[in-house]
Amino acid sequence: MPFDVFKSEKLIQKYTDHYFNQTKKIVCSSGEINVKYAVFMRRPVIFTPRLMVDNLNYVAKKRNFSIKIDLCYEEGDWVGAGDPLLFISGPFSKLVDLETLFLQNLGPACVAAYNAYIMCKDLPKVSFLAMDARHCAGVEMSEIMSYAASVGSKVAQKEFGSIGFIGNATEATAHYFGNNRAFGTMPHSLIGYAGSTLKAAELYRNNFPNEDMTVLVDYFGQEVTDTLEVCEKYKDLALKGGLSIRLDTHGGRFIEGLDTEKSYAVLESQAPKSIRQYRSENEMKWLVGTGVTAAAIYHMRQTLDKYKFHKVKIVASSGFSPAKCKVMSSVNAPIDVIGTGSYLPDTWGETYATADIVEYDGVKSVKKGREFLFR
Repeated sequence: MPFDVFKSEKLIQKYTDHYFNQTKKIVCSSGEINVKYAVFMRRPVIFTPRLMVDNLNYVAKKRNFSIKIDLCYEEGDWVGAGDPLLFISGPFSKLVDLETLFLQNLGPACVAAYNAYIMCKDLPKVSFLAMDARHCAGVEMSEIMSYAASVGSKVAQKEFGSIGFIGNATEATAHYFGNNRAFGTMPHSLIGYAGSTLKAAELYRNNFPNEDMTVLVDYFGQEVTDTLEVCEKYKDLALKGGLSIRLDTHGGRFIEGLDTEKSYAVLESQAPKSIRQYRSENEMKWLVGTGVTAAAIYHMRQTLDKYKFHKVKIVASSGFSPAKCKVMSSVNAPIDVIGTGSYLPDTWGETYATADIVEYDGVKSVKKGREFLFR
């Protein structure tokens, strides 16, 4: 389905840049001309054009004009900085007021797909869940980001055999991951409501008795204690692999049972010499600091295995960006699933797609400095 803004001429006019509306009026009164737009970005990306193309084709059909969209790459291809991504040809008056909107559909998606690809490449044996919806600026961004994650994931699956993104947190965009339902068990608010981690698990199990269960265990700062209590209560589920625990420990404290010294000891025993090489401040925090660290994940895995809960899975969340995933990969952290919204671009200036007209009625012309767009 097209985005709502493309369904209404009134909304298109309201949400496009004013000078495009003014130009449309001038062209309509002064004479039509066919033009060709070249679209590019200033950084390497993974090409994710589908939503933009679908929305443009919808408007072209509704406005009853012929549009030609020449993709320079296939969906999922790597594209270098400054390389034209696609060309769009058609009547100037019909296209000029769409530029603002179609660029919004393309740039952020291409960067998010690139980020998702890098994460899945670096952790090929880990499953990912897209949990970006709450961090998106509205439902259209949520749609764009889910699509992007699915494209980046598929590229990593094809190139590296990665598990990649197995699903996401909202039903509306689950289809991008080949699903008809969303994933997710419980937020912190359910545990606060229940009064204990075990009680929250009981409430969930009573209401959804046939589902696998993921229990959030950091609410009370008793990650280990609450994990073992839930595992004992649902031992049958734990032993058959239907139980997962999710670590989302606040970055201001250590997981239960760890401090700085113990974190170093855990990581040294599990990933020898990994902290004896050069590491940035952020990397050290992700390895042995507070929050959901490599040491914390190893500590939880050791605890589960000690009590024979080998099949209980660990879901890690909290700031799992491409950089953090790379650090986790470097120490082979025992993560089963990562819940992340941090593949969303954090340098928004890198997401800006740019369009320039490069032909007017077949005659090449572009502003000085953009001649590299000619084909």
